[in-house]
Amino acid sequence: MFSVGDKIVYHMHGAGVIVGIEEREILGEVKEYYIMEIPIGDMKVMVPVDTVEESGVRNILESEEMDDVMATLKMSKSKMPANWNHRYRVNMDKIKSGDIIEIAEVVRNLELLDVEKSLSTGEKKMLTNAKQIIVSETLLVYKLSQTEAEELVDEAIRFCPEE
Repeated sequence: MFSVGDKIVYHMHGAGVIVGIEEREILGEVKEYYIMEIPIGDMKVMVPVDTVEESGVRNILESEEMDDVMATLKMSKSKMPANWNHRYRVNMDKIKSGDIIEIAEVVRNLELLDVEKSLSTGEKKMLTNAKQIIVSETLLVYKLSQTEAEELVDEAIRFCPEE
């Protein structure tokens, strides 16, 4: 399905490049894995080849599609549950969906909420992880450095209209 050099997204970790395809024995079972290098944090992730479809792995976006993600970041905050625990669960479901627009909504909403009031520790961690997913794909799609991609994402969020 994918080859070495392909740029892909593994929904809970972000975007990266397949740097190898290897057989590994884990828990007594030999499987083939994509070895994916994520440019943020020099992280390597092993993705089982046989579960790629179920795990939501996809090619990175085209630049026009990433433009839509940036537009989503610029929108005003959408309605969220007031209770942080319920809000956390709703946002986690959005992240787990792998839908980049929903992940962008989580980043935008939490960034804007953090300006209004301090986020809980769990929501701060969620924001960091969701933002990493957006930034990692942004840098690969637009061919930017990590710093440039972070600045682009932050700049998009700053353009959010006041409610």
